[in-house]
Amino acid sequence: MEFVSDLRTVVGRLIKKLRKESSTGQLLSLTERSTMSLLYQHKSMLPSELAATEKITNQSMSEILRHLSELGYIIRTASETDKRKVHISLSAEGEKTLLQVRNERDQWLAKAIAGTCTDEEREQLKCAIDTLTKIVEFE
Repeated sequence: MEFVSDLRTVVGRLIKKLRKESSTGQLLSLTERSTMSLLYQHKSMLPSELAATEKITNQSMSEILRHLSELGYIIRTASETDKRKVHISLSAEGEKTLLQVRNERDQWLAKAIAGTCTDEEREQLKCAIDTLTKIVEFE
């Protein structure tokens, strides 16, 4: 499987390129953006759930949440059943920012695909999505 290194390299380069294509996203770390995506997907999560999903320590997640809070991107709400727990959700500003980052990147990627790929290559990319998803979900 000699292609493994090539695949890792090209995926890494694509990720770096996409990061640069969003001026909005450059203000946030990869884990901060990922945390915001999780909150968008799940609506509300406990800090410990976010840390476990991101595979980082609770202390590291606390720092990320502190920064996102300073930017006004998250809302902390005390649990109604257990006052020791705090639920984290995206603020309207956080959601707007996340969607703006996604839009900026999607626009660039769509333009790059349209400008470089044949119809057949576009179909190959569509087919590769399922395979790449399986790889990403592998534990």
